[in-house]
Amino acid sequence: MTLPLIGILRGITPSEAVAVGEAVLAAGITTLEVPLNSPEPLTSIRRLAEALGERARIGAGTVLTQAQVRDVHAAGGGLVVSPNCRPAVIEETRRLGMASWPGVVTPSEAFDALDAGASGLKLFPAVQVGLEGMQALRAVLPAGTRLYAVGGIGVDNFAAWRTAGVDGAGLGSALYQPGQSAVQVGEQAQALVAAWNAAAVGGNP
Repeated sequence: MTLPLIGILRGITPSEAVAVGEAVLAAGITTLEVPLNSPEPLTSIRRLAEALGERARIGAGTVLTQAQVRDVHAAGGGLVVSPNCRPAVIEETRRLGMASWPGVVTPSEAFDALDAGASGLKLFPAVQVGLEGMQALRAVLPAGTRLYAVGGIGVDNFAAWRTAGVDGAGLGSALYQPGQSAVQVGEQAQALVAAWNAAAVGGNP
């Protein structure tokens, strides 16, 4: 079963992208995004897609425009993640056959995103919204809507967020920080996956 976790490799460079991607994938995280404010992000996405594309979904984060969506598609990406909700960006992403995960905080943003065809919703920054805010939003979303928490989510609070009803999470600095080795990132990925699985409702956090 695919884990509902997105590995965010902000700051990754093309020379290290594949080794780090392999380490994250080996831990069980099969969805990876390279934010577009990383060094040469499209080159990293292309290399990851070529190396891991049969085993993982590769895409971009911090995607803000339709032109960037097209660039990600041309690089072989299959996923577009944004910090905000722009219906035109979502629509272009879906037109090109890619998964769309826009950032939302309010119900208005959430429904605008869903109306535009979003694959799922990225609650960002999750720490700003908090557990109670997330539950209030979750209560009005259509059944089956996938809601991932991003920003301040990790080993220490997976259990609280999962119990409160979030479907998945995006993992940023807890997973990868620029300069870390593939071995170190792999160890962090394994710890995060173990904590996520332990935090399953009915499990032992």
